[in-house]
Amino acid sequence: MNDFFSRLSGRIREMMTGRYGMDEFSKFLLTASAVCLVLSFFFLPRLLFLIALAGLIYVYVRAFSRDISGRYAENVKFLEKTEGVRKQLRIQKKRFDGRKDFRFFKCPGCGQEVRVPKGKGHIRITCPKCGVQFDRTV
Repeated sequence: MNDFFSRLSGRIREMMTGRYGMDEFSKFLLTASAVCLVLSFFFLPRLLFLIALAGLIYVYVRAFSRDISGRYAENVKFLEKTEGVRKQLRIQKKRFDGRKDFRFFKCPGCGQEVRVPKGKGHIRITCPKCGVQFDRTV
């Protein structure tokens, strides 16, 4: 059985040689297509199903494409256009991951978010950006 999977993975690797594969844009398209497919069960069944199908076809076209520079340029454009949203998602994820150990406060002077360890009691916080000091209970 293990030999079967090693041969299969070798054939897949051989087939994908010289092809573009998956990138962030393809992952986004795949996720959007899956969402459209699920929504098609409840709203506008034909339209959303066709959109999902078109998205899935385009994902496969991109993955098996030999035009690596063209696909790379598409991915770079996608990353440039979504940089703001992705940055906000990274910030929210970092904040969510640190919620047990830290509290977050906004500086009254400049609005900079300041991270402070929990359990310190009443402390004076100095903003690293503008230097304003303010008191908070952590």
